[in-house]
Amino acid sequence: MACLAATLGLVIFSGIMDLSAANKDPCDLYALVGQNLTLPFVFEGLGVHELRWTHNTKIIFRGQQGRVSHGKAEDISKTGSLFLKNLQFSSAGIYQADVVNPNRTLAKTWNGSLCVMDKVAKPQLTYICVKTSVVILNCNVANPQGLTFSWTVFMDDKTLSETKQTLSISLAQQKVVRSFTCSVANKVSKEKSDTVRPTCESPPPPPLFCLKSQTVLAVLAGVAGLILLLLVIIITLCCRNRRIKTQMRRRDQKGLRMPFLNKLEPNISPVYETMHQTEDAPTVSQTSLLKDCCENVTQPEAQTENKPAQLSADAEGQKPSPVPKPRTKGLKTLNI
Repeated sequence: MACLAATLGLVIFSGIMDLSAANKDPCDLYALVGQNLTLPFVFEGLGVHELRWTHNTKIIFRGQQGRVSHGKAEDISKTGSLFLKNLQFSSAGIYQADVVNPNRTLAKTWNGSLCVMDKVAKPQLTYICVKTSVVILNCNVANPQGLTFSWTVFMDDKTLSETKQTLSISLAQQKVVRSFTCSVANKVSKEKSDTVRPTCESPPPPPLFCLKSQTVLAVLAGVAGLILLLLVIIITLCCRNRRIKTQMRRRDQKGLRMPFLNKLEPNISPVYETMHQTEDAPTVSQTSLLKDCCENVTQPEAQTENKPAQLSADAEGQKPSPVPKPRTKGLKTLNI
């Protein structure tokens, strides 16, 4: 039993030591990039002693009684401290100082781990309203790993205990809407955001259309093409309609002209049509006139006086022939 208890005690002690070693800060010193730093080593009365500085086991300074074999004399103080100028990330590491007696024994030693860090960026404080009664604050910063966050409430200038990157506040429990700031810090620098006063209102109605710019351009191009097609169709129909109207107008004008020409032709009697079957054949009246004319030329003058009586008798025995009406179209006149 005693052996078992001792074993358990050793295991517990080893676990505690491992936990403490894990929680131990790996860096003894912190410095900002570009900063100057003096390593805290003091040895009074260097005199004949030899001073040696190493960086990650590499000798960076070695001197004795004013004689320097490595490094520069101005990088060492009178007490043996090392001046580091314009630190870079490559300057990080383990530094060690050794003071050696003239008999080559070690008089004093010091070592420390240096970590070089960059300056933190200024955070941006944003918030989101949830159901108009709860606001979620977010402290946005680049590379948040290893940073410490803190929150400050203005009006009472109180620093909250919250150390997370986000903060949730109930507006219903606050009589007055307060302003907030967040701060981020590392081992060598600290930055604070601008002051933000959250105001939560009713959310606006969602937009009717949520389309990408490419989709909008495609839709506009399609609409433009459709409008152009409609214009072409409308112009084509208008031209066709105009052509049809022009043809109908010409047909109506021709139909109105034909009755007018028919009115110009006189009404010819059937008797006249039967009497004039051929245009070149002489008529009965024309034949009788020619005969009378010939008789008047051959007979003596004595018979001329009896002719009117004879003609009148013949005229009384014959009925007068109807007077033909002249044709207006295709009628040839007879020259006697």
